[in-house]
Amino acid sequence: MRVARYVHDGEVAFGIVEVAAADGPTNGAGDETLTVAEIAGHPFGPIGFTGVRHALGAVKLLAPVLPSKVVAIGKNYAEHASEMGGDVPEQPLIFLKPSTAVTGHGDPIAYPPSSQRVDYEGELAVVIGRLCRDVPEERAMETVLGYTCANDVTARDQQKSDGQWSRAKGYDSFCPLGPWIQTEVDIDDLRVTTEVNGEVKQDGRTSQIVHKVPKLIAYVTSCMTLLPGDVILTGTPAGVGPVQVGDEVSVEIEGIGRLSNRVVRR
Repeated sequence: MRVARYVHDGEVAFGIVEVAAADGPTNGAGDETLTVAEIAGHPFGPIGFTGVRHALGAVKLLAPVLPSKVVAIGKNYAEHASEMGGDVPEQPLIFLKPSTAVTGHGDPIAYPPSSQRVDYEGELAVVIGRLCRDVPEERAMETVLGYTCANDVTARDQQKSDGQWSRAKGYDSFCPLGPWIQTEVDIDDLRVTTEVNGEVKQDGRTSQIVHKVPKLIAYVTSCMTLLPGDVILTGTPAGVGPVQVGDEVSVEIEGIGRLSNRVVRR
């Protein structure tokens, strides 16, 4: 199922995105005619419906979760590691993005005046569904609620100049997530593409991920507790590059959805 977080008439709620009747309203997130069925509370437990239903085009999609932290993995595709001038590390390379970097589908990416180069990085994001620590690899997938699209936006010049990545990766709006969480998808070999103004810039597959999702969860939880709604970014394929103010950036993952954001001047 597809779990969305949205606002309607000023009220924020979670809902399940479903295919509507053939004559229903459409939404720009895909070709299907979709509605969202509101659920009571949050999706980190049994799902109960309130009976309220909206056309998806009548609501504003928000980031599907508000994580306490975003744990990102660097250089986890061999070709991307090579284009960045290195190899895939023997163990996952962890860095953090603040919760304040998270933004949703359709929201702007704010280009900071302190940077001369801001890059897109399309990625598969793992959404954690339960509190977990020291998770063995063979049980890691039990902790997963689902998956969404992510853009690990990066001030590339600052990443190089600072010697560490917190500022370059941590600006407000530098972690778009969405459009929703897909809970039922096999992530072993999905196509991951990033487009800038409709032109494909990245075209990879999740099968190219070196350190797989179960290992990432086990590795991350060996050093920190993950909470429901926390997000792990699994790395980006080759083809990263710059964006400019006015560009439209879209990350699409087969079987999950399409996340689009426009770059604006901060």
